[in-house]
Amino acid sequence: MTHFLIALGVILLANIMPAFAPPTWSILVFFALSFQINALALVIGGVAMATLGRVLLALFFRRFARFVPQRFVENLESVGEYFSAGKKRQASAFLLFFISPVSSAQLFEAIGMMKNVRLLPIAGFFAGGRLVSYSFYVAGSSALKTTSYGELFKKEISSPTSIVIQVLMIFVLVGIGFIPWKRVLHMNNGEDK
Repeated sequence: MTHFLIALGVILLANIMPAFAPPTWSILVFFALSFQINALALVIGGVAMATLGRVLLALFFRRFARFVPQRFVENLESVGEYFSAGKKRQASAFLLFFISPVSSAQLFEAIGMMKNVRLLPIAGFFAGGRLVSYSFYVAGSSALKTTSYGELFKKEISSPTSIVIQVLMIFVLVGIGFIPWKRVLHMNNGEDK
């Protein structure tokens, strides 16, 4: 039970971090193989902690958005208004959180600064997507029994590819905030409802 609670704490902390945290799937695989934790409990607990961590990350960015240049926040809020304007747009935004293969940290950071976007529906879609992907990772973890866990974490945290992807995602987030979305998207509130 102790290892299970430690796993949940590590997953929560990794998902609160804005960047450069190990992916949750690698934490799940590590604990599943190292401590023989019940796979179903680990996946469900992992999904719950990952979702809670991302929501807390978004709330942190929402609370401290006032320290970011106002134009940046307004541009992000324009994106939020655009995707909140109609059911098709909402569905596409939720789908992004359900199937997104990239790190979700920057997605939740951006959503956090969009005060006009509700977090709970997005968190629900995120949790649904992670339930599926984490189940596959934990179920397939038996193939990794010959791999060193230390090497797995080192590879995920320090590989040049992982670092470049994280840095690029940060630049994408910053870049999105500098685009005048209201003008670019020609916002029409009645469109696509």
